Amino acid sequence: MSLQRHAPIRRLWGCAACAQPWPCEAARAKLVEEYADDPKLLAMDMASCMVEAGIDLAELMPERPDPVALYGRFMGFVRHLAVNRHRNAGHFIE
Repeated sequence: MSLQRHAPIRRLWGCAACAQPWPCEAARAKLVEEYADDPKLLAMDMASCMVEAGIDLAELMPERPDPVALYGRFMGFVRHLAVNRHRNAGHFIE
Protein backbone atom coordinates (compact mmCIF):
# COMPACT_ATOMS: atom_id res chain seq x y z
CA MET A 1 0.00 0.00 0.00
CA SER A 2 1.41 3.38 -1.03
CA LEU A 3 1.13 6.19 1.46
CA GLN A 4 0.42 9.57 -0.08
CA ARG A 5 2.17 12.57 1.48
CA HIS A 6 0.04 15.33 2.95
CA ALA A 7 1.29 17.79 0.34
CA PRO A 8 -0.60 20.62 -1.34
CA ILE A 9 -2.19 20.22 -4.74
CA ARG A 10 -1.29 23.62 -6.14
CA ARG A 11 -3.85 25.97 -7.58
CA LEU A 12 -6.65 24.26 -5.62
CA TRP A 13 -4.67 24.04 -2.35
CA GLY A 14 -6.16 20.76 -1.24
CA CYS A 15 -4.23 17.95 0.42
CA ALA A 16 -3.04 15.19 -1.92
CA ALA A 17 -3.57 12.54 0.78
CA CYS A 18 -6.84 13.43 2.52
CA ALA A 19 -8.47 16.02 0.22
CA GLN A 20 -8.87 18.49 3.11
CA PRO A 21 -7.84 22.12 2.65
CA TRP A 22 -4.04 22.25 2.90
CA PRO A 23 -2.34 22.49 5.33
CA CYS A 24 -4.48 19.75 6.88
CA GLU A 25 -3.90 18.62 10.45
CA ALA A 26 -1.41 15.94 9.38
CA ALA A 27 0.52 18.43 7.24
CA ARG A 28 0.59 20.94 10.09
CA ALA A 29 2.00 18.33 12.46
CA LYS A 30 4.67 17.35 9.95
CA LEU A 31 5.57 21.00 9.27
CA VAL A 32 5.94 21.70 12.99
CA GLU A 33 8.25 18.70 13.27
CA GLU A 34 10.30 19.65 10.20
CA TYR A 35 10.73 23.29 11.26
CA ALA A 36 11.22 22.65 14.98
CA ASP A 37 14.67 24.26 14.92
CA ASP A 38 13.59 27.28 12.85
CA PRO A 39 10.00 28.38 13.54
CA LYS A 40 10.64 31.76 11.89
CA LEU A 41 11.33 29.98 8.62
CA LEU A 42 8.07 28.05 9.05
CA ALA A 43 6.24 31.36 9.44
CA MET A 44 7.89 32.78 6.34
CA ASP A 45 7.13 29.68 4.26
CA MET A 46 3.51 29.57 5.41
CA ALA A 47 3.10 33.29 4.67
CA SER A 48 4.41 32.68 1.16
CA CYS A 49 1.99 29.76 0.69
CA MET A 50 -0.87 31.91 1.98
CA VAL A 51 -0.16 34.59 -0.64
CA GLU A 52 0.14 32.01 -3.42
CA ALA A 53 -3.09 30.32 -2.34
CA GLY A 54 -4.91 33.64 -2.22
CA ILE A 55 -3.85 34.45 -5.78
CA ASP A 56 -4.63 30.95 -7.10
CA LEU A 57 -8.00 30.67 -5.41
CA ALA A 58 -9.03 34.18 -6.50
CA GLU A 59 -8.38 33.18 -10.11
CA LEU A 60 -10.20 29.84 -9.86
CA MET A 61 -13.20 30.59 -7.67
CA PRO A 62 -16.20 32.78 -8.48
CA GLU A 63 -15.81 34.59 -5.13
CA ARG A 64 -12.54 35.85 -3.73
CA PRO A 65 -11.25 33.89 -0.74
CA ASP A 66 -11.79 35.41 2.69
CA PRO A 67 -8.42 36.85 3.79
CA VAL A 68 -9.18 36.23 7.47
CA ALA A 69 -9.95 32.56 6.75
CA LEU A 70 -6.77 32.23 4.68
CA TYR A 71 -4.73 33.76 7.50
CA GLY A 72 -6.24 31.35 10.01
CA ARG A 73 -5.65 28.40 7.72
CA PHE A 74 -2.00 29.12 6.90
CA MET A 75 -0.78 31.20 9.82
CA GLY A 76 -3.07 30.38 12.75
CA PHE A 77 -1.19 27.28 13.83
CA VAL A 78 2.18 29.03 13.39
CA ARG A 79 1.10 31.94 15.56
CA HIS A 80 -0.25 29.53 18.16
CA LEU A 81 3.12 27.77 18.26
CA ALA A 82 5.02 31.02 18.65
CA VAL A 83 2.79 32.26 21.48
CA ASN A 84 3.02 28.96 23.36
CA ARG A 85 6.78 28.74 22.83
CA HIS A 86 7.21 32.26 24.23
CA ARG A 87 4.96 31.56 27.23
CA ASN A 88 6.79 28.33 28.03
CA ALA A 89 10.33 29.59 27.34
CA GLY A 90 11.11 30.03 31.04
CA HIS A 91 10.45 26.35 31.69
CA PHE A 92 13.35 25.35 29.45
CA ILE A 93 16.02 27.63 30.88
CA GLU A 94 18.52 25.74 32.99
